[in-house]
Amino acid sequence: MADLDTLIDSWLDERAEEAPVWATSVGVDGHDDRLPDLTEAGIRHRERRVDEWAEAFSDVDPDGLSEEQRIDRDLVLASLRGQQVMRDWESWRREPADYLGPALSGIFMLFLRRPSEEPELVRCATARLRAVPGVLAAARANLSPELAHRVIVERGIGQCRAGVGYARHLVPAEVDDEGLRASLAEAGEEAAAAFEAFIPFLEDVAARATGSYAVGEGRYSALLRQKELLGYGAVEMRERGKVAWASLDDEMRGLARDVTGSGDWREAVGKINAEHPATPEEMRAAYDEWTQRARRFLVEHDLVTLPEGEECLVVPSPPFQRPVLAVASYMSPPAFKPSLTGHFFVPYPPDGTSPEEVQARLEDNSTHGIPTTAVHEAYPGHHWHLSWMQQHPRRLRRVITTPYFSEGWALYAEKMMREQGFFTDSRQELCHLDARIFRAARIVVDTSLHMGEMTIDEAVRFMSTRATLTEPTARAEVGRYCAWPTQASSYLTGSLEIERIRDRYLADDRGALRQFHDAIAGSGALPIALAERAVLGE
Repeated sequence: MADLDTLIDSWLDERAEEAPVWATSVGVDGHDDRLPDLTEAGIRHRERRVDEWAEAFSDVDPDGLSEEQRIDRDLVLASLRGQQVMRDWESWRREPADYLGPALSGIFMLFLRRPSEEPELVRCATARLRAVPGVLAAARANLSPELAHRVIVERGIGQCRAGVGYARHLVPAEVDDEGLRASLAEAGEEAAAAFEAFIPFLEDVAARATGSYAVGEGRYSALLRQKELLGYGAVEMRERGKVAWASLDDEMRGLARDVTGSGDWREAVGKINAEHPATPEEMRAAYDEWTQRARRFLVEHDLVTLPEGEECLVVPSPPFQRPVLAVASYMSPPAFKPSLTGHFFVPYPPDGTSPEEVQARLEDNSTHGIPTTAVHEAYPGHHWHLSWMQQHPRRLRRVITTPYFSEGWALYAEKMMREQGFFTDSRQELCHLDARIFRAARIVVDTSLHMGEMTIDEAVRFMSTRATLTEPTARAEVGRYCAWPTQASSYLTGSLEIERIRDRYLADDRGALRQFHDAIAGSGALPIALAERAVLGE
């Protein structure tokens, strides 16, 4: 029997070697000048290693472990089994983002993290830029029109177009030294030319694409049970989403009467959304203000323990991210570095977006909805959680996560802050519930899309009518669901589970609310069953 902690360290070391962009993101040194091997041979090698690691961890006898070690073992196995479930789907033959994501984020992460002095940083960035043509050559060899779906490939085209300008113009501007900037510009031009040449290839794949985005009920359910450790599958998940939607719909009707005198909450939210920042920069400033308000509220009401030195920067979303993500997002501090500075990315529209669509996107970031999003992304949502869990002594807990906890936690944070009185205006409360019912609609749409029971156009209509998304945002959202099965269902599912665990914790008189928050969020971002074991000892 291998020593579990030694086995975990070896697994993490190999993961850093095989996934150098991930290594940069979590602060593992020594891999910053490489991009991953995305050839078929490289992918097949990693698949074999997943099986070998799963066997090795399964062979560890849990009876000889502490409870913390047993949780770690089960966490690794859940992650590995999730990869095994999706192996025959062969995303690498279907999804341009499997190649564009590492190529672009590998550069962006270096300048976001700045893990070394500028000359070494530029050397690493130059090496990664020059590796982009090889990554895209692998994509040309691997992507299959027979397996790819047009919508997913078109997302990749938008991402690729953004990559051209990013590599050519924005990357060189990251440094002041003229010589270093010239080196970056030369390598950036190589990468930009590769992105440009890749666009016609993707357009051809999109024109001939005959594949599906739907992973099927079997794979979806297997991910829920084997990776997320939930006790139910896709069909029950969808029914839970419908029940949650109906309950929220009823509550929102009552609140809408207080706001407008009518029970039509969609109409009420539409009127509220008409009040929004006039420009993306005004939107960013409003998010920054509410982020700081939420932080002060946590301190004043003793709701969490803030780690010393944490900071959340509220900044525009990366240019290459804008074509594929229309909502706010967050980038955590590097898990293995002392920094506790996180980045709250405000959803700027892509370059070239029409003035009409810019205004439509700003409506989805209304003045009274911004407080909820600031709570979700920053305090006590993602930023507080991911900064706080970096205090965990076990390395694994800082880096192996699931959205069913991390996104569930952020949505739980929204509800908890409402319960504690953070939202002082009924319009803010209605926007908070609108964000929550949006997550219930996501469950219905995500499960239905991947079970093959809803078309993309039907999904867009559903998100536009059962939630209050504008049509451009709804279409961007649905494209994301097609490419990322089960993730959209994680928010409300996780929140409801965390609320259930909280109720048990408080009913058993195990501690006050702050102690619960510190305990469950500090345990990591575990599958719900493991989080429950960590906080309740069961």
